[in-house]
Amino acid sequence: MKTFYKDPDAVLDYKFDWAAWLADASPDDTISTSTLTVDSGLTKDSDTNDTTEAIVWLSGGTAGNTYRVTNSIVTAAGREQDRSIDIKVTER
Repeated sequence: MKTFYKDPDAVLDYKFDWAAWLADASPDDTISTSTLTVDSGLTKDSDTNDTTEAIVWLSGGTAGNTYRVTNSIVTAAGREQDRSIDIKVTER
């Protein structure tokens, strides 16, 4: 799991790139639905996805805390998978 660092005042985007995993699973499979969940205390401003990646925009958080962000997808072929990242909020 990757850890990213963000300032409490920053508004940043984080990408979940599923292209390699999808190609390994089945070259023709694509993301059908994507759900992004964020630990309480960090704000999800918006999220979007296309056929191979999901992007979430985050703001807020309290310096010194680490928050988990999870992207759960369902593919057109019915595969279900999730990935998580940690966001460590620190004054920068």
